[in-house]
Amino acid sequence: MIKHHISPIINVTELVELHKVNNPILIDASNGINAKKNYEAKHLDGALFVDLNSQLAAIKENLADGGRHPLPTLEQFSNTLTTLGISPESHVIIYDDKNGANAAARFWWMLKAIDHKKVQVLNGGIQEAEKLNFPINSKKVTAKKNTPYIIDNWKLPTINLNDIEKVVKLKSATIIDVRETTRYNGEHEPIDLVAGHIPTALNIPFSENLNKNGLFLSPSELKDKYSKFKNNHIIVHCGSGVTACHSLLAFDYAGLKIPILYVGSWSEWSRNNKPIKTN
Repeated sequence: MIKHHISPIINVTELVELHKVNNPILIDASNGINAKKNYEAKHLDGALFVDLNSQLAAIKENLADGGRHPLPTLEQFSNTLTTLGISPESHVIIYDDKNGANAAARFWWMLKAIDHKKVQVLNGGIQEAEKLNFPINSKKVTAKKNTPYIIDNWKLPTINLNDIEKVVKLKSATIIDVRETTRYNGEHEPIDLVAGHIPTALNIPFSENLNKNGLFLSPSELKDKYSKFKNNHIIVHCGSGVTACHSLLAFDYAGLKIPILYVGSWSEWSRNNKPIKTN
């Protein structure tokens, strides 16, 4: 029997089995100053590296235009997938060093958004893989040669600055801000220019998707957490459209409809003289 829907989350024990019998494409999507160096020193056996800033975003000179991590064009994303040896049939497993919150969930969302069927995020990231003795090394990995990955459109919903401004005025949707509470409250802002949050937005930090061991809560726990919101009108954002995808992943894992992503997020809103609230 063909299984049509695979879980968006894969546990290390499942990956160990899969790695033996199948050949999934493993991708390290860790992000940060030394992410590439860290990858070169230590990664899951056979994993390739994807760079958030140059491959999963098309950063513009003026960050007021789309925020810190706007989506790349479809052509740019197609080139990235082709470079990584990913085809529409590939089983892609993505991990990072922050349980999906660095860029693994963003890459997962982008693949889901082009209707890629087999894509999963590794529960617990590289730390959990290491703990459970998944093979880790520093071997150089070469992507397999592939024909270009043809993409025709983004198929998951996003919202732009003008439209989210209308939503705020009309209070016509639930807006969820997944940044940590101190940033939402405007107590401190380590990255963007202004502290605070979008008026009407609720704060549900992405870290609440995880248990004390840094693993995702069960689908039923996540469903209890998120099903109270009206499913057709939920917009999720963060600082720059990356960690927001962690909560979109949690919705999907819970069996709920994937909400709308505001890619520009706080980094765009706060640079465009829009109303700002602090708590």
